Amino acid sequence: MSKQSAQKRKIVDCRLYPSEKNCSLAISGTEEEVLAVAIRHAVNEHGHKDTPELRQQLKALLKDE
Repeated sequence: MSKQSAQKRKIVDCRLYPSEKNCSLAISGTEEEVLAVAIRHAVNEHGHKDTPELRQQLKALLKDE
């Protein structure tokens, strides 16, 4: 079993983050993968600034899959 497959998968659900867009996107993968994509999504689709606060908020939304 590879190291990556042994890692727990995480999920973040955009519905849990307040938004006027009512976005329903859910992202799953390793913690690093999910955070990277979630940050890009928040910036590109929702107009958020990439700040330490945003990263902390997104990390707090991560759940085990």
